[in-house]
Amino acid sequence: MLNVSLGYFIAVVAVCTLARFLVVRQRKLWLFLVELTAAFGLAACRLEVQTISEIGQWAGGLGADVSLTMLFLAIIVHGVIMQGVTGNPSMSLMGLLQKEAGVVFTTLSIASQFTGAHLALLLASWYWKMELIDMHMIKNMMLAECTSSLNASLIQGTIVEVVGALVYYLTVLSLRRRSQLLQIPLLALLLTFLYYVGSGYTSAYVNPSLAYALTFTCPGHTFLEYAVVYWLGPFFGMTLALFLYRGNIPLLFNKNLLYSKKSRFRSPKAKNTEEKKK
Repeated sequence: MLNVSLGYFIAVVAVCTLARFLVVRQRKLWLFLVELTAAFGLAACRLEVQTISEIGQWAGGLGADVSLTMLFLAIIVHGVIMQGVTGNPSMSLMGLLQKEAGVVFTTLSIASQFTGAHLALLLASWYWKMELIDMHMIKNMMLAECTSSLNASLIQGTIVEVVGALVYYLTVLSLRRRSQLLQIPLLALLLTFLYYVGSGYTSAYVNPSLAYALTFTCPGHTFLEYAVVYWLGPFFGMTLALFLYRGNIPLLFNKNLLYSKKSRFRSPKAKNTEEKKK
């Protein structure tokens, strides 16, 4: 059963790698389209991992350890082939808040990310309808009645996403000057841990476009409720992380409200003056 899923993962990775290469090579002004590719690849792989997590245990004897391992590896591969892009609207907004990207580019990037996530959902639905294995047959039967990831109240779910995003984006900011060899596995491990801890509440996706693909189509909650938890939650968590890390929000205000810019080491001016007089 895992062979089919692995084949699916490899196909998605190959398509995304090729698409990124073509976009970057042919149209450098269209780099925001790479975000579409990144969001598509991440959501497409996570949809299959979610299927393994929900159905694999009783359809093919695949336990939680298998789904968590697959999740960790999927995030690792995504980080390797999509260096410099995230497929995450919150990360795009962080760039805007830091004045690292303009409003137009950020808007196009976010639109591309949600488009990529939606395309991934269409691809996964088509893939499951092929019913290549029993797990996919069951998933196809349950497609209209999928299980929502939001298993908490609106307030609890929002708090979980805010806290998860705060931890994740603080880590992202802290590691941004570190080597990719360190960043990618640590962030993958953190995202896997957040998913495991938050699985009983919201699954702690901390990524609005990813959450859109994974749970917005499931019954049990309105679109507005999903948007508050999975869109506003990560945005507030990311903004708070940026403020705690920098002490300001460059797009809104430049004054550092948390940290002093004074040097730790001061020259003994008074002592030097007395020595000169002597």
